[in-house]
Amino acid sequence: MLKKIIEDYRAICDNDPAARNCLETLLCHTPLHAIEMYRFAHFLHKLGLPIIPRFITVLGRFWSGVEIHPGAEIGRHFFIDHGTGVVIGETAEVGDRCIFFHGVTLGGTGHHQGKRHPTIGDNVLIGTSATLLGPINVGDNVKIGAETVIINRDVPPDCTVVGAPGMIVKRDGKKVYEKLPLAHYAQRAGDSEEAGRKAENLG
Repeated sequence: MLKKIIEDYRAICDNDPAARNCLETLLCHTPLHAIEMYRFAHFLHKLGLPIIPRFITVLGRFWSGVEIHPGAEIGRHFFIDHGTGVVIGETAEVGDRCIFFHGVTLGGTGHHQGKRHPTIGDNVLIGTSATLLGPINVGDNVKIGAETVIINRDVPPDCTVVGAPGMIVKRDGKKVYEKLPLAHYAQRAGDSEEAGRKAENLG
């Protein structure tokens, strides 16, 4: 856990030009406070301790405006810029070296059991107020634009997605304009655009 905390601090130094010195960052970067409270709560959650992990993350939300469920899995070198309004659900998974801006939501649709929230790959940037709902997969090296909405659709690796609903506008360095593929569970439900529309209507 200590190693991850150190890497979270380094992520701020790498990504935030306003982080001018160590003391200022440690004292004033409230998203960092929320992440470290989550790290501690997650450790207790993995031990099976009841109530206390949730209470710690509630304190983190009041202090920073960032809400991270202690059951979420978040990788190394995680950076949240500003932070207010960020919500990360219980079964969300976030890879290494990811960057979230304020208002990002990794939520559920209310129509799934078990795995209910998105899985995010490594080196993913998610812009301000982007909303990702359902047990979708987002590949490595993805950029998701501000206010993008993705419901019940997977995001391939190495692409840029913008809009509501989200569309692929760059893939493997080339400009494109493509629909996102159906999420894995929607494909199992019928592997068709009709199945995708039904899944999105559920969301």
